[in-house]
Amino acid sequence: MKKILLFVVATFFALCLSGCGKETEKTVLEKLSKNIEKTSGYKLEAEMELINNEDSYKYDVSVSYQKKDNYRVSLRNQTNNHEQIILKNTDGVYVLTPTLNKSFKFQSKWPYNNSQSYLLQSVISDMENDSKLSMKKKNGNYVFTSKVNYKNNPSLTHQEVVVDKNLDIKQVTVYDEEENVGIKVVFKQIDMKAKFKDNYFVLEENMEAWQSANENETITSSKEVSNVLDEAVYPMYLPEGTYLETEKTVDIDNGSRKILTFAGDTPFMLVEEPAVKEDELSVIPTSGDLDIFRDSVAVISDTSVNFVSDGVEYYLVSSEMEVSELVNVAKSISVMPVSK
Repeated sequence: MKKILLFVVATFFALCLSGCGKETEKTVLEKLSKNIEKTSGYKLEAEMELINNEDSYKYDVSVSYQKKDNYRVSLRNQTNNHEQIILKNTDGVYVLTPTLNKSFKFQSKWPYNNSQSYLLQSVISDMENDSKLSMKKKNGNYVFTSKVNYKNNPSLTHQEVVVDKNLDIKQVTVYDEEENVGIKVVFKQIDMKAKFKDNYFVLEENMEAWQSANENETITSSKEVSNVLDEAVYPMYLPEGTYLETEKTVDIDNGSRKILTFAGDTPFMLVEEPAVKEDELSVIPTSGDLDIFRDSVAVISDTSVNFVSDGVEYYLVSSEMEVSELVNVAKSISVMPVSK
């Protein structure tokens, strides 16, 4: 009887240990979520690549998060070294362009209204919200697949998230329905115990800190940009049945402004002008939301897209075009002048 009892007890503990050692997508995801919930702040360094057809844009990304709702995201384009900062604090959401001494201010639900592949909370949230979440083990890592929500780029449908045995997210790859990569983020370093000074997420402090650290950073002069704008920069993609109807040049204080009017089935207007540095910090209240595409952070509303690229400010507007289509046109604008 004693031997039988010992056998039953041993079998019970063996089963318990076996069950505890088997990780499922649910148990691993729960641990990932708890790591975020218990941290008072984190800081990470990553490399992000945005792929648009044959074009690729790479960013050095630095993310700082302080519980509960402070974010600072630095995005530095590897090609032209252009840096923009997304800042969220108790006052609102800002997109800072330090080289222009300019900031757009949003009353926005960012980052919760759209998938953000460079933010740990957003990646985990997408996984939690997918009832068909799947996980496999590969090369000692956990590899998750879940749906995503990129409302300005609905062609992106799902993500693959690589998590190592220490429960650190190592890589996020976002795909379209045809398994083409649209976004790839490689996390190089994550500190889940980061501490920040009281003024770390303050707008003015961020501008001053950037300017002190980058005294030699300058935007292309107005004169140089004006020369570039001697010829307009055109979108390489147009919706079917849409064509360039008129193009005119208007003289402004800092060079010239190009106004391109497109007519047809889905008419829109494209305005191009030099991006000029402000003498004093300029905070511009903005309606709409923000998104990252090409080499810039764009301001996107229901009818317009506004962004800065290579010293030129672009503004597209249409009352008859879907936002996603307007974004596609904006993404296709050539960074080099095209002859008429």
